[in-house]
Amino acid sequence: MELIDTHAHLTFDELQNQVDAVLSRSRAAGVVEWVTIGTDRTHMDRVLQLVPRYPAMWAALGYHPHYANDITEADIDYLKHALQNKRVVAVGETGLDYHYDNAVPDNQKRLFRTHLDIAAEMQKPVIIHTRDAFEDTMDILDQYAGKLANVVVHCYGGDAEQTRHVLDKGYYVSFTGTVTFKRSDALREVAKTIPPERTMLETDCPYISPEPVRRVQPNEPALLIHTAACLARLHGMPLEQFAALTTAVSRRFFGISA
Repeated sequence: MELIDTHAHLTFDELQNQVDAVLSRSRAAGVVEWVTIGTDRTHMDRVLQLVPRYPAMWAALGYHPHYANDITEADIDYLKHALQNKRVVAVGETGLDYHYDNAVPDNQKRLFRTHLDIAAEMQKPVIIHTRDAFEDTMDILDQYAGKLANVVVHCYGGDAEQTRHVLDKGYYVSFTGTVTFKRSDALREVAKTIPPERTMLETDCPYISPEPVRRVQPNEPALLIHTAACLARLHGMPLEQFAALTTAVSRRFFGISA
């Protein structure tokens, strides 16, 4: 069985000093490829140094909406240059986050559009972060209809109506451990309606450890197996079949090969 953790923060402080051990445990669990995310200049630098060490590791780069107040033209130039690296397979995560008051919404929207402009020009997939901002996020994405290579909404938590919109637009969704939580019955019902062919898996580690290991901190790629098993059960599929299907989906989405 082979799984891909399509959204990990392996350069965050909780994990960066134990990456070899983390990836060893990951491989033993059947999680054999990783996309690690750089969310600011510091972590982009770390990601670009880390990825060449591991042939099965890929990168995605983008400024998290939390930092939108402080992004400069120099930061955007840095991102454009870094995205030319062949190991960088996506733009993001990028989007809107109104849950926390870390950045002015207008600044977030401006930064989001800048990311989408770059992704459209370079024809790289986009990883979307949206929290308490679904309508505005989708309105901006609508402005880029037909221009983007691929779109995935990461750490998915949409309701039934939002999910219909996402699927109608041809976007993909990526589930974290939240779908395994005891109080996530509504999200599990939504997950049943999303075809495995449009589904990807992630840890968002070092956060969001899944049940039944929710108390294990930090989260790490090896624990993705629990999220995969939960979704496989929801779809009435053997885990190995579900893993093979979603892994193939993820590889196509990012344009990577085994």
